[in-house]
Amino acid sequence: MNLAAAMGVELLTEAEYRRLQELGEFDLKTSSWVQTPPAIRALGGALFCDRRYDTVFVYHNGAPSYYAARGFRGLLRV
Repeated sequence: MNLAAAMGVELLTEAEYRRLQELGEFDLKTSSWVQTPPAIRALGGALFCDRRYDTVFVYHNGAPSYYAARGFRGLLRV
């Protein structure tokens, strides 16, 4: 079980993260992990996003650094 699941939330998808950025400016100096498609996770990768220069960027990194030095944006469904 990952940390988000233990907290009862889901990681935002890339599309949800982009919608969040329409509500305000988040991750201007940080970045957040987002849900990664299973095919990319199977190859050892993970995705994260941030906002720079009024643009949302999506990046990749290896899964071993999945929770290192980065937070995540969560979605709580009620």
